[in-house]
Amino acid sequence: MRSFFTAESSKEEHSSALNPQSWLQVERGKLPKLSSQSSSTSIESLIKVQQPPVLPFFKPVDYVEVLAQIHEELESCTPQEQSNLFLFQYQVFKGLGDVKLMQRSLREAWRRASSVHEKIVFGAWLKYEKQGEELIAGLLISKRENEYGPVDVKSHIGSHIKVSFQESVLMNGSNTSQYVVFTIGDEKIVCDRQKFSELSAPFHTMLNGDFWESSSEAIDLSENNISPSGMRAISYFSMTGSLIELPPKLLLEILVFANKYCCDRLKESCDRRLASLVSSKEDAVELMEYALDENSVVLAASCLQFLLRDLPDCLSDNGVVDLFLHANKQQLEVMVGRGLFALFCFLSEVSMNLDSSSDTTARFLERLVEFAENDKQRLLAFHRLGCVRLLRKEYDEARCLFERAVNAGHIYSVAGLARLDSIKDEKHLSYEKISSVISPVIRLGWMYQERSLYCDGDLRTKDLEKATELDPTLVYPYMYRAATLMKTENAQGALTEINRILGFKLSLECLELRFFIYLALEDYKAALRDVQAILTLCPQYRMFEGRVAASQLRTLVLEHVEHLTTADCWAQLYDCWSAVDDIESLSVIYQMLESDAAKGVLYFRQSLLLLRLNCPEAAMRSLQLAWQHASSEHERLVYEGWILYDTGHYEEGLQKAEESISIKRSFEAFFLKAYALADSGLGSICSSTVISLLEDALRCPSDNLRKGQALNNLGSVFVDHGKLDQAADCYIKALKIHHTRAHQGLARVHFLKNDKPTAYKEMTKLIEKAKNNASAYEKRSEYGDRELTKADLEMVTRLDPLRVYPYRYRAAVLMDNHKEQEAIAELSRAIAFKADLHLLHLRAAFHEHKGDVLSALRDCRAALSVDPNHQEMLELHTRVNSHEP
Repeated sequence: MRSFFTAESSKEEHSSALNPQSWLQVERGKLPKLSSQSSSTSIESLIKVQQPPVLPFFKPVDYVEVLAQIHEELESCTPQEQSNLFLFQYQVFKGLGDVKLMQRSLREAWRRASSVHEKIVFGAWLKYEKQGEELIAGLLISKRENEYGPVDVKSHIGSHIKVSFQESVLMNGSNTSQYVVFTIGDEKIVCDRQKFSELSAPFHTMLNGDFWESSSEAIDLSENNISPSGMRAISYFSMTGSLIELPPKLLLEILVFANKYCCDRLKESCDRRLASLVSSKEDAVELMEYALDENSVVLAASCLQFLLRDLPDCLSDNGVVDLFLHANKQQLEVMVGRGLFALFCFLSEVSMNLDSSSDTTARFLERLVEFAENDKQRLLAFHRLGCVRLLRKEYDEARCLFERAVNAGHIYSVAGLARLDSIKDEKHLSYEKISSVISPVIRLGWMYQERSLYCDGDLRTKDLEKATELDPTLVYPYMYRAATLMKTENAQGALTEINRILGFKLSLECLELRFFIYLALEDYKAALRDVQAILTLCPQYRMFEGRVAASQLRTLVLEHVEHLTTADCWAQLYDCWSAVDDIESLSVIYQMLESDAAKGVLYFRQSLLLLRLNCPEAAMRSLQLAWQHASSEHERLVYEGWILYDTGHYEEGLQKAEESISIKRSFEAFFLKAYALADSGLGSICSSTVISLLEDALRCPSDNLRKGQALNNLGSVFVDHGKLDQAADCYIKALKIHHTRAHQGLARVHFLKNDKPTAYKEMTKLIEKAKNNASAYEKRSEYGDRELTKADLEMVTRLDPLRVYPYRYRAAVLMDNHKEQEAIAELSRAIAFKADLHLLHLRAAFHEHKGDVLSALRDCRAALSVDPNHQEMLELHTRVNSHEP
């Protein structure tokens, strides 16, 4: 969820409409000065921090315990239960904010689906999660792109109609029978009495029993809503067992007739024929109504699949929404079988992403509550609907739902109850509620962050510091501290504070706050940098709580910044690339894209930066834009190759590189081929080929930004094969063209030559030059003595608390000193906010060493939820499991 759930207690903040011109005057190129008299008011009007939202996610107190329980249940549950367990696992990872693990859980739910309906729901969900990657399917040569494609419903739902031996003999014409004439209006349809009677038990009784029709040669069916054409088709079916080609309207007529008279084989044939005709949203809506009324399972599944794979677009159609909301449980079971909870979990998530406060979202969530079958599902449904009720200001309903979620075991829902007390101006109750869930054993960052909202002064400061200590990924504490520092006219302190989190987490709201800080300081160049970075990450982003387009603010600020030529921009890009200033680089490229420069190249550079900044979705969007703006066929093939490479299709990416080279030998084509070959599984036996390809790339025209990268990569290949002098030569050449990261490779060469002091000095040079240098401190830690290593790793954790290695190192040192509890605590500190396999693996090993089998087993199971195929983890799990009492 983005920033949909805003704080209720901040509703008083903006009573008038925003007019950016009132504070950002573009006339005469001057912004208003912040005089000592007006600075406080001006800053407060610009710098406001919304309360953190109550997130509509499942956030267990101990996610490790929950993941372990899920893994344990998966080992013993029936196949029918597995998909829902993986769906619950998906919700855990969603609460942790790990997109890759979320998608992996969805894939597992799809693979373990016990019915075609679940296959349809999870397949559509995976398609929805991968929006923007449609281009990939068209590029793939293999069939893998169809893995989560539409299901062939008819082949998955087998026939349940059994034909007796006698029926099959009759259908083959072995027996003869008298005829019967059905009259419909003025028309007469002659049918084989015996074969027609075998369509269903009612017809058998009618034509061969004690009724008058049994001896009648003519039977009037004019009042049964069947046309003469329909009856002729039914007669043909009774003779041959198959339907002739018929228009959909006539098939529907026959379907209704077949269902009325229990003609199972005829109904199934209509069902399957109609299912193959679903080709539009309108078809799906219309035919779904017939499918539900006539209990036509195949048709219903086909319609469902079409609608779900059209999400989110089809939710703009009231007919589609009404179909899901007004169907009763029996009809929904025809539509989706046992997958009711999964269906409404998916629909509600899509609807929340469109508009969290809409009636549609609330009603989908009501149905989610209705179809929750156990406490796991209920707590999720109650909490999610409670968040929506809170947003819609339906406070009594929200309170009831949050209370039910807490009773089902979801402690995080207490945050919702606290917000509701605060809205009633009973902050003391809010404070007490949050305090009641904090204990020496249970202390999580969100608890202290939430409690800070209901106190002031030193108490708030302490709670926010504790929140950051326990979970440094929480954005609100940094923003609050930065805003507070600005109000006391400590601008440098405010920037330092907001830069702390932007150093490891590229948050749009933090960039927005920093933009306003720079604006207040009249540093328009820095403000422009941040708003251009925002627009790179999210072109449609809106600022001032969503009321002003970021693009509009950029236009206003741009008037106060000196215009740069394309040459100036390239020079600036070299400087910030060399300084490893990725946000500044993004800004420069954004500005260059407004010129007549080759846009394909610029979008490609943008994608590389976004990958480095851990923004894979934005990177893929930029890469696709590079593809769309390619200036030649060989360039387009290179971008196609990178798109395939970045999505794990290395062999297909390799082929695209070869196609590009066949048209024109270019730097990027050779560079891509080297990359793809190294990762295709052939690289280990083709290292000489990789070296040759990188050398070919360096002989082709390119700019120094890319040549520096190629030299750096070539040096790494040489190092891996013990060719240290050649590696050093590559790194030195790269440094001469200001590829700063080459210091790290050169340091490694010195280290491998047993010259640790020189390696340490080389990394120090990188630290001095690079703006983002947490990785440089981490690498330098390998080359110093124990005290220097300890200091470097402490710096790494301060700069980027998401880096795992420092925690593992410190824990290992503590274990070496027989401080088992401290070692486990060090690992637990990071595990609390990062679900990392290596941390869990090491903690499991420490628990095993201590003889704490149950704790070791818990960590093993949680780690296998993160990566079920990790060999060392599997071995440890087997060993620990054998000791379980």
